[in-house]
Amino acid sequence: MNQKIAIISDIHGNSLALEAVLSDISNRGIDTIFNLGDSLYGPLDPLGTFKLLMEHEHDITHIIGNCDRIIVDSSDNNPSSTINYVKRSLTPEALEWLQQHPSSLTMNDIFLCHGTPNSDEIYLVEEMTEEGALLKSSRDIIKALEDVEQDVVLCGHSHIPRTLYLPNGKLIINPGSVGLPAYIDDLPVPHKMESGSPHANYTIIEKTSANWVVDQISVPYHWEKAAAMAEINQRPDWADALRMGRF
Repeated sequence: MNQKIAIISDIHGNSLALEAVLSDISNRGIDTIFNLGDSLYGPLDPLGTFKLLMEHEHDITHIIGNCDRIIVDSSDNNPSSTINYVKRSLTPEALEWLQQHPSSLTMNDIFLCHGTPNSDEIYLVEEMTEEGALLKSSRDIIKALEDVEQDVVLCGHSHIPRTLYLPNGKLIINPGSVGLPAYIDDLPVPHKMESGSPHANYTIIEKTSANWVVDQISVPYHWEKAAAMAEINQRPDWADALRMGRF
């Protein structure tokens, strides 16, 4: 029987979405999960998210994302109210758990990173312009992966589910975001990333005799309850994103 692997990313402290995704994964009989990072940052339920991940610690292989790295690196007097909320919510055990994860990882013929192999803050396949997110050229993506020998590259960070096949035979998969389907950012230029749906996203991959089958999954959950959490913690922008997957 071919092994199936579930890929999750960008949970962002949304324990409600994570619980729904893990339940869906379990119902499909999958017990190998790769998590591409940004697990606990967000104005929702970081500690509950950590506890849920610990319940499945033997099934999940983790790397760290840029937002979780910010939690680890930030001072206790950070001007960001959300970072302060997260750090107040998390236990020393949870903070230590975040620090132990690598920024990238190789699992047989699969390479895991959050953004690119060299940066957790750069999108691997999207280029940000004043008009919005555009797909980078195959040449630019291949250059970013020039030191990666594996044929399958898993990345997160953009929160947008994507499956790309490159001329050199590499397959790039972004599972989208479990817990935050849209967001606004200022760098490298002001831009919005919008999946267009409030569903929790993840991906299943399965190796057949010759190829990889990729299944992008959208899971319903109680997103109105998650949005209410964001509002309580003074993040109406997150509430809007959680309710609609767009702004």
